[in-house]
Amino acid sequence: MWGMNLSVGIVGLPNVGKSTLFNALLKKQQACVANFPFATIEPNVGIVPVPDRRLKKLSEIVKESDNLSFFPPEVPATCEFLDIAGLIAGAHKGEGLGNKFLSHIREVDAICHVVRNFSDPEVVKQGIVDPKTDLEVVETELKLADFETLEKQKDPGNTPDKELKKRFEVVLKLKAALERGIAAREVDLSEEEGRIAKQLSLLTAKPILVVLNVDEGSLVNADNLEGEFASQVGIGKDQVIAICAKTEMDLADLPAEEQSEYLKGIGAVSSGLEKLIKKAFATLGLITFLTAGEKEVRAWTIKDGMTAQEASGAIHTDFIKNFIKADVCDFENFTSLGGWKNAREGGKVRSEGREYLMKDGDVVEFKIGV
Repeated sequence: MWGMNLSVGIVGLPNVGKSTLFNALLKKQQACVANFPFATIEPNVGIVPVPDRRLKKLSEIVKESDNLSFFPPEVPATCEFLDIAGLIAGAHKGEGLGNKFLSHIREVDAICHVVRNFSDPEVVKQGIVDPKTDLEVVETELKLADFETLEKQKDPGNTPDKELKKRFEVVLKLKAALERGIAAREVDLSEEEGRIAKQLSLLTAKPILVVLNVDEGSLVNADNLEGEFASQVGIGKDQVIAICAKTEMDLADLPAEEQSEYLKGIGAVSSGLEKLIKKAFATLGLITFLTAGEKEVRAWTIKDGMTAQEASGAIHTDFIKNFIKADVCDFENFTSLGGWKNAREGGKVRSEGREYLMKDGDVVEFKIGV
């Protein structure tokens, strides 16, 4: 089953603000630990709830419709951030924390590059010229590491084994691209070639996000900065997020109601971390479906395009083989009609089979056999 925790590895050169950003994430995690049943695994992992305003609404609806004396707890989807330490030029050769760095980064779903776009005379720049060059230095390291991975693949020679032959053709195709400085994610592969390439777990095959670490004063202009940088480096605007890491640290210290005041004051719509998580979801093609009952109201992360049967496995892998059907109601109908009972009476709950394609915000009750 596809892992239900979205994981993003944060990389960047020294002094770009990566640690400040990661510490803001950890503070966000601390603030939520009291409410949510998750703990960190390692000091370099921060697990942050995905902001989802729909859960509060669901909790209110269930309390009312089921005549409860309490609000069912809200369990948001989570996003895991890994602070991937030790990237310096030469990391692929095992310099710095090279090898440890590479093994950590192989496990993430997406790579988030933090590049510096702020002016702070007190922060030493390590031969960093501009954000575009920052990105290129790190990407070059990843490409060199991938090239080494491909170099290690053995030529099967004149073998009757079609699978092995095909695999080596893909290796050569990717190697040729990397020699020209092209990332694995940009190589045009057929569906079969894509499957083979996946087994090689190349770093530059992973989707990327870029955090432009800007001055607080530039946040008002975030939209333009994101667009300009995206076209400058040839990635989608959805993959670039202008954040002021220092602001995120300050925000993390404030209670929720004061955070929105603070953001308004500096002309920002939402917090940078919120934008980062949203764009990570979009880049990775993820959506969330919802469940609502007196035990909890909860958001579950799945790949866009999953069927109801596959999605049921997010709750428990046994659900896949024992799947009977799914009762589905869209969030708007569920909340406007006031819960399952009224939505059923109003004819707004659909009974869907295993092939139903899930949509973001579907409120679902799975019927499972034994």
